[in-house]
Amino acid sequence: MKLNETDWIGSLRMAASGGLVVLASLFCVACSAQTETAPTAPTATVQQPPASPSSAGASSSSASDRSFGPIKAKVPSEWAERTPSSSMRKAQYSLPKVAGDGEDAELAVFYFGPGQGGSVEANIERWIGQISQPDGSSSKDKAKTTKKDVGGMPVTLVDVNGTYSAGMMSSAPPRQGYRMLAAVAETAEGPWFFKLTGPEKTVANWSKSFDQFIGSFRQ
Repeated sequence: MKLNETDWIGSLRMAASGGLVVLASLFCVACSAQTETAPTAPTATVQQPPASPSSAGASSSSASDRSFGPIKAKVPSEWAERTPSSSMRKAQYSLPKVAGDGEDAELAVFYFGPGQGGSVEANIERWIGQISQPDGSSSKDKAKTTKKDVGGMPVTLVDVNGTYSAGMMSSAPPRQGYRMLAAVAETAEGPWFFKLTGPEKTVANWSKSFDQFIGSFRQ
């Protein structure tokens, strides 16, 4: 059977159309396969470095509000409050010892009333006199005394180390290698006395916390 020109052209058109349909189908299948098999980029996981433990002695990470008469202060949470060992003490705290020291440091708070307890200078001299030097030299020459205003109050501080003797009212023997950090805060109701004593390394460990404690004073 012979095809005329019209039939031949029609056949070509049908063939071309069929080819296009097949090509389109193959293209869609290829796209679908490519879409299904495309790898998913892994999700990056960001790991935070572990938090380093805080150093209790360097500074206090938290503190609690406490009042000493008219003085409002923030007491480091690491300081353990104790029952005062004498009626002369208004408060007492134990500051944990560091490795190598035999005992904790102690902070004692004193208040005797308006016009009582002696002058600031007399108390500073008495405190320095409780520290002696192994070589027999003067502790007064080695003591560091400073004065500053804190929360509208004059505050006198003393820092001295050596062999500590608590005084006639204490039965404790002299303790070598001790350090004292002490402060007198003058208020309208009379002076308040804050005396920290303990092994040198332990007191050094808590010295920044003590400074923060004194610096928190407000009326």
